[in-house]
Amino acid sequence: MKNKVLTFLLCIHFLSSCTSDKKKESSIQIQGTWRLVSSTIIDKGKSTFTDYTKGQAMIKIINDTHFAFLKHNLSPDKEGKYGFDAGGGKYTLTGGQYVESLDYYNDKNWEGKTFNFKVEIKNDTLIQTGIEKVEKAGVHRTITERYLRIKDN
Repeated sequence: MKNKVLTFLLCIHFLSSCTSDKKKESSIQIQGTWRLVSSTIIDKGKSTFTDYTKGQAMIKIINDTHFAFLKHNLSPDKEGKYGFDAGGGKYTLTGGQYVESLDYYNDKNWEGKTFNFKVEIKNDTLIQTGIEKVEKAGVHRTITERYLRIKDN
């Protein structure tokens, strides 16, 4: 009887160790709220740097399974509008490979697209680099974004 119980417990332990949980495979702690501080876009050989600490603000919120981003200008345009932008969807993280599936976005050409990024965290900075390719929007570029973790007060 003891051998059967021991064999049963060993089988359960073996089976539970074989299950794949992509969130547990990564040592990168990506969950949280992040403020975009800068981006560098390389498009057709031309590099463009944007400082998001001036003129606009964007945050990305990441939980166990989903991400969402919200962006707006800090000052109104000539019509008094702040140029709001938002999107989100599911993601996976395996090691340093972060894959976003954009399920919601205000430009329907981007919805349903999947974007592969390499991510790393240095201190409180998340660095995300990958290729954005959306044929219908005429986009094919490399983007590197730097986010700063927003700490709870």
